[in-house]
Formats: sequence, C-alpha cells, structure tokens
Amino acid sequence: MRKARAQAPRGQGRVILFNKPYGVLSQFTDRGTAGSTRATLSDHIDLPGVYPAGRLDRDSEGLLVLTDDGRLQARISDPKFKRPKTYLVQVEGAASEEKLYALRAGVTLKDGPTRPAQAEVIDQPDLWPRDPPVRFRKSVPDHWLRITISEGRNRQVRRMTAHVGLPCLRLVRWSVGDWSLDGIAPGAWVEAAMPSQT
Repeated sequence: MRKARAQAPRGQGRVILFNKPYGVLSQFTDRGTAGSTRATLSDHIDLPGVYPAGRLDRDSEGLLVLTDDGRLQARISDPKFKRPKTYLVQVEGAASEEKLYALRAGVTLKDGPTRPAQAEVIDQPDLWPRDPPVRFRKSVPDHWLRITISEGRNRQVRRMTAHVGLPCLRLVRWSVGDWSLDGIAPGAWVEAAMPSQT
C-alpha cells in the first residue's frame, strides 16, 4: 500500500515516512555477501532521489524518515541537533523503578555515557503482529516501555535496556521529532510536508 499525504510542491524537497518491517535493511541495496536476498528499501519504495535520514536496525521496526534534502537529512541524523526519537520496547524481565531510574539518568555504555532518556512502563500497545513472532519464555515476565532518546548511537536503545538487565525482545521506533507512525501500515509509506526550517 502506497499513498501520499501532504504532498510537497516540486522543488521544495520531499519527506517520506516509511513503516519499516522487521528484517528490512535501511538501505536501497544489499551490500552483504554475494547472492544475498535480504529485503531492502527498494522492495517497498520506488522514488528517485530520496535517502534515509539515519538508520534503523534490520531487527527493529517502525519509522524511517527519508528525504531528498541534504540539510534536512543531516539535521535528522546528527545527534547534535537532539531531535527526540521515541521507541516502544518490549523487554524481558521486571521493569523496576530502579531500572527505569537508571535509564532516565543515563547509563555508561562501551562508547561512553548516554544522555538522560525518558522511560516509562506502558500497557501493551496495539501493534501489528511481528513476522517472525517474538520468542517468549513462560518463566520470565515481559513488559513494554516507552523510551525517548535525543541521540542515535548504533543499537543504542537495545544496549541501554540490556545494560540495566532488561533484554530487548521487540523494538518499534514510533516517532522522530513531530513525525510519527500513526496511520501508517507496515511496509507502507506516506509523504509528509517539509518542516518550516531545515
């Protein structure tokens, strides 16, 4: 399903909001091993000249912003602009207040301390089924968290939750700045208006 919303006038740049499914690479070609058949953005998006602003891991789902505007691409992906990114995270284990406090205060990973995050326990969100399904262990509880960060290191949210003893089972990026997944089905994209300042 491909539909357009708030189409940008020609010559003023484009912003594409894509709901990346699990297992899809955040690039248009697979630079892996010869003969690899991993899914890429080109399996879902056929638009010339747009490129991802930042990345989303292959085993993560959710909002990926693409644009043909180089300055906007830099502003979205560069951590110095502190654009908030919100994730819905299913974790294994008991999400105690102590563990949430550690996430909120910032944790020290191998590449240094993280900025403080917003972290809270939420009810199970109404999301699409994941393919393949998440692996559960009946003997271990799981919880959903809403985590907002203002930087974007490699696999940062997964590493943060693991650091406090909450391994990640499923991770969905719900929003980047004012853009969100609201109303966008997995594998679908919509066109959004360019922000007033890039």
